[in-house]
Amino acid sequence: MKKNSFLYKVYDLYYDGFRNMTLGRTLWAIILIKLFIIFAILKVFFFPDFLKEHAEGDEAGYVATQILNQ
Repeated sequence: MKKNSFLYKVYDLYYDGFRNMTLGRTLWAIILIKLFIIFAILKVFFFPDFLKEHAEGDEAGYVATQILNQ
């Protein structure tokens, strides 16, 4: 990649910014931990797989009948 290209300048900006970060690393770690909790743990306990319980193998047919009945 040429050093004068736009993509290289953008990459260099972000690379330099993340390399020199001190407090930001801690904040990114907190953000990643929160995302893990939201998507991994809460999904398992609070959001059951509705289609698996009601469709019995024919998910597309179940969704089509639900849409057409309403």
